Amino acid sequence: MSATEGAAFIELENVYVERAGVRVLDNVSLTLRAGDRLAVVGANGAGKTTLLRTITGLQKATSGTVRAFGRVRRTQEDFREVRIRAAYLFQDADDQLFCPTVLEDVAFGPLNMGLNEQAALEKANATLAFLGMEHLGERITRRLSGGEKRLVCLAGVLAMEPDVLLLDEPTNSLDAKHVEKLMTVLSSLDKSMIIVSHDRPILDRLATRAVRMKDCRLEPAVLHRHPHVHEHLHVHVGEDHA
Repeated sequence: MSATEGAAFIELENVYVERAGVRVLDNVSLTLRAGDRLAVVGANGAGKTTLLRTITGLQKATSGTVRAFGRVRRTQEDFREVRIRAAYLFQDADDQLFCPTVLEDVAFGPLNMGLNEQAALEKANATLAFLGMEHLGERITRRLSGGEKRLVCLAGVLAMEPDVLLLDEPTNSLDAKHVEKLMTVLSSLDKSMIIVSHDRPILDRLATRAVRMKDCRLEPAVLHRHPHVHEHLHVHVGEDHA
C-alpha cells in the first residue's frame, strides 16, 4: 500500500495508559509521517515498548486518541489493519516465532492477510531470498541462532509489505555480523519506522528525527551532525546537545 508523501501514518493525541493503577504513558502525543524514521530513546522502564504496543492495540489506551492510516482506532477489529500496515518487530525474537519451520513462520503473516497457501509460501520464499536467507526455509525455528531468529522475524514482518516498521531494540543480543546485516537491510528499505533502541550507532545510521521518553512522557530530542573524516548522524537528547 502507498500513501501520499508526507501523509500522517500514525498519530497519538494526549494518550494516557495505566496498568494496575500505575501510569505508564502520560499525555503522549506523536506523529509519524510517510518517510519518517523516528528514534525513540530513553531509560529502561520509561514506556518505550508500551508506546509501540499502544500504537498496535496490544495495549489499550486509558484515554486519548490513537489514529492510524487516517482512522481513529478503538476496538481490536480496528487495530487488525494497523498490525498489518504497521508491522511490529518484538524485542525478543522468541516471543515472535511460533511456527515449526522458518518458511511456515514467514508465510504466517501473508496467510493471515488472506492469501492462499501457495501465494503465501511464494511470498515467504521471495522475502527470504531478498534477505539472502532462502537456505533457512526448512530449518526448525527453535534451533536457529539468535541472529538468525532476529532476521527470520524481520522476514516475517517484511512479508506483509507494511508501510511502517515498529522496531523494538532491533539489535538486541546480536553479534556484530548480524547487526551489520540487519542494518544493511533496514537502511535499504523505503519504509517509515519507529526505532526504539539504546544502540546509538544504529540510530545514527537509521533515524531522521528523534524523541526521548522520560518518566512516561515524550520530549523533543535533537539530531545533530558532527564533522568527522566521514560524516555520521548522531542523536543527542536533552542537555547532551547544548
